[in-house]
Amino acid sequence: MKRLGVAAAFVDGRLVAGDVAVRDREIAAVGLPGRGSGVAIPGLIDAQANGFAGVDALTADHDELRQLGAALRRDGVGAYQPTLITAPEDDLIAALRRIGSMPEASSEEASIVGVHLEGPFLSPKRPGAHPVEYLRAPDAALLERLLDAGPVSMVTLAPELPGALELIRLCVARGTVVSLGHSDAGADDVSRALAAGAGAVTHLFNAMAPLSARAPGLAGAALASDGCGIQLIADSSNVADELVRLAFNAAPGRCSLVSDAIAAATLSDGSYHLGPVEVEVRDGVPRRRDGTIAGAVAPLATGLVRLRRLGIEPADAIAAVTSRPARLLRREGIGDLRPGGPADLVVLDDEHRIRTVLAAGSELDRDLAGAR
Repeated sequence: MKRLGVAAAFVDGRLVAGDVAVRDREIAAVGLPGRGSGVAIPGLIDAQANGFAGVDALTADHDELRQLGAALRRDGVGAYQPTLITAPEDDLIAALRRIGSMPEASSEEASIVGVHLEGPFLSPKRPGAHPVEYLRAPDAALLERLLDAGPVSMVTLAPELPGALELIRLCVARGTVVSLGHSDAGADDVSRALAAGAGAVTHLFNAMAPLSARAPGLAGAALASDGCGIQLIADSSNVADELVRLAFNAAPGRCSLVSDAIAAATLSDGSYHLGPVEVEVRDGVPRRRDGTIAGAVAPLATGLVRLRRLGIEPADAIAAVTSRPARLLRREGIGDLRPGGPADLVVLDDEHRIRTVLAAGSELDRDLAGAR
């Protein structure tokens, strides 16, 4: 057995004091006596990664997708949803087919748990970085073609668009999670969408109407709805600290972090693509030519450090990048740390920075390109 030298482990939603031991690619024991520091947690789960370390999910071939998965794994991500923003139908279908035909990930790669289609059924009033020319009105036949093309596990749509409720019901019938986003919806629209089976909101506060006294919009309605999962971008450019605290206080047990990372993540400033959109990264912030922020360049793990700094309780912060997104995506066997389970772990220091990443019990070299 190999001991990790930690002070605690995140097990079943709580921190269990004591060390962790691994043996033969599995977790052998938790709660062992000893003096250590830091905490062992499951591999992180990123429900929204448009790209990473030079690879864009929309255009990536199999080799590039493996590079993307390996880079994410070195940054602590155990499982993720490649996210495809609004693009021409042929491009989306081609990407879905490529991703759907990927071989099973190795232990040193983050596993793909399905594809997140962020669009094309979004509001032209709140497009964010999405190209308006490719947005589509709700179209059940188009959605069926997309769902048939590959392993779509989540669809983001604007619930106020005519025909959106039909698409929500179609996704529910196909076992696909619906998240509400890029939307000018009012509270009544959100209520109807949740009743139809929508389960979450995409990057809360971004690309939606702001909260106001008599118009809560999507953000206010999502926070007030107990059954709605809350997803927040983890970097420091997209959402103010006060709003992150507000979300965690208003929606206890429902907040998950996403990276919304693009191909520029972990790389230097310069020119990149987010799907069909040209993006310029300056001072670590990616923007379209018109100045609109276009995704993020920080790894998901940076969100843990931020939550620690904001005073979010450690177990709450860790759940937001492990067990909570697993529950939102209805995935068993990920976001979990238990004796007998695979030793795919992340060890955090006392500030929640990544100290070590283990894949099948072996420590990964985080000095390789794509890890920082």
